[in-house]
Amino acid sequence: MDKNKSIDGLVTKRSKKASTKSSPKKPTAKKPVAKKPTTKKTTPKIAPKAKKVVKVSAPEETPKNPVVSPVEDFLTPVQAFNFNEESGKLEAVSADQIKSTKKPKKEKKKHSKKFKITWTIITIIFVLLIGAAIWFILWGNDIIAKITGGQGNVFDLIFQDETYVDLKTDENGRTNILAFGTSGYDMNGEEGGGVHDGAQLTDSIMVISLNQETGDVAMLSLPRDLKASPTCTATGKINEVYWCNGGNGNATTEEESEAANSLMEEVGNILGIDFQYFAHLNWGSLSQIVDTLGGVNITLDEDIMDHYYTGAVFEAGKEYTINGAQAVGLARARHGTTSGDFSRGASQQKILIGIKDKILEKGLSITDIISLASTLGDNLRTNFSIDEMKSLAHLSTTFDFNNIRQLSLLEPDRLMTTSTINGISYVIPVGGANYYTKIQSYIDKQLDNDPRVYEDASILVLNATETPGLASAEQQNLEEEGYTNITTGDTPAGDYTEEYTLYTLTDTAPGTKKLLEEKYNITSSSTETLPEDISRDYDFVIVISNLELN
Repeated sequence: MDKNKSIDGLVTKRSKKASTKSSPKKPTAKKPVAKKPTTKKTTPKIAPKAKKVVKVSAPEETPKNPVVSPVEDFLTPVQAFNFNEESGKLEAVSADQIKSTKKPKKEKKKHSKKFKITWTIITIIFVLLIGAAIWFILWGNDIIAKITGGQGNVFDLIFQDETYVDLKTDENGRTNILAFGTSGYDMNGEEGGGVHDGAQLTDSIMVISLNQETGDVAMLSLPRDLKASPTCTATGKINEVYWCNGGNGNATTEEESEAANSLMEEVGNILGIDFQYFAHLNWGSLSQIVDTLGGVNITLDEDIMDHYYTGAVFEAGKEYTINGAQAVGLARARHGTTSGDFSRGASQQKILIGIKDKILEKGLSITDIISLASTLGDNLRTNFSIDEMKSLAHLSTTFDFNNIRQLSLLEPDRLMTTSTINGISYVIPVGGANYYTKIQSYIDKQLDNDPRVYEDASILVLNATETPGLASAEQQNLEEEGYTNITTGDTPAGDYTEEYTLYTLTDTAPGTKKLLEEKYNITSSSTETLPEDISRDYDFVIVISNLELN
């Protein structure tokens, strides 16, 4: 075996110095180290400790070629690299960048994540706003189209200026609206158990007349059994006219207008007036409107005891707060009443006044307005344009809603009665079927624009001075100005401080009261202050004192 080979067969290199020596023993690392101390003044080739060699911070002691220990040579990085995720390659990092750690990298990622979240939220909100705007436009247009028969859109409703169109009027300057209702909780007449045969009969017919100049509002209800011109059936009642002329839940805008115009023409011939607008509602609108307002307050003029048909039971003179279902029951009740359909019409007017009072009392929130708009969109048809509806809403601020006049064909004079013709029960004028002269005269007076005419208030003029003839002279003066129904007399002198003293003994003639106060430039006194020796059988009392006859 070759002495120069190791166990695995590789040759081990030896220095020439080691090969010239012949020694029985194998040299060890300790022998050369042990001999070196013999020469004390020689410079050592390898530093005994690595730390002493590395410590060369002093410039004058730094050798040109410093010796580094094997350990330091292994730990000190020669070159650093970063992995570029985009290129997929290693990139060298400069010495100045070696000190960078992962902390700045984390902060960068954190900022990027926050930015992405914020941008996502903004994007979602933006998309939702765009979607909501589109939904509102489509939804609003659908509602307005349903209400107005396509005569406006949501932008017409929202973007309005200070100018308003004038509502159409008749030759007397009044705007007449025919409001009629059909059964059910939708336009098809659905009542929960299905649609009955008479769902499209107009069992509620009401006239609403407005004076845009004075703010006067008058309402009149017509009985559904009123005998009308021949219709499409042998019965010939007024509640059939709309249905006979094409009115139904699926009617197009043109069919709805044609049917409504036929009803307006028939009612106009009976009452002697012209209609400019119509409004078709159903029971669903009444119920939902009342519930949206949180109920309405009503006080009836007569007892309603309809225990079996509608469940409407109310005492006269007592205030009730009713919900939507109760409002529908009361509006439909004609049994257990004094005058049947006439009583029902009066009750419907009371409900409308209750709705008006509640709206003025609470005002409407955005939620209420949206709910009411949705309700009316599904349950109201009219020939008002959107501009005319805005004008009507604006004019409502001038209407005297606290003094809505409820007209009646039974009081103060009975103008209608019931009759049986060919075995069918009808409501007809007291003068006979189709004899409407007295009714038209009454309506003509009630829809006059002068409150001195339609209120027809009774006035007592008293002379409290020693000058005779003052009361008669004042009567003549009042009659020349359009007042009627005037009585004169004398009264003892009293504690009067003004030339004229006006007493108001009624709340049914607000127009006349206003005119008298303006005429005499005074404020009216109440009934409680009227001297006991003066009659209270009049609407107004005028006392003349401290006045000389010229």
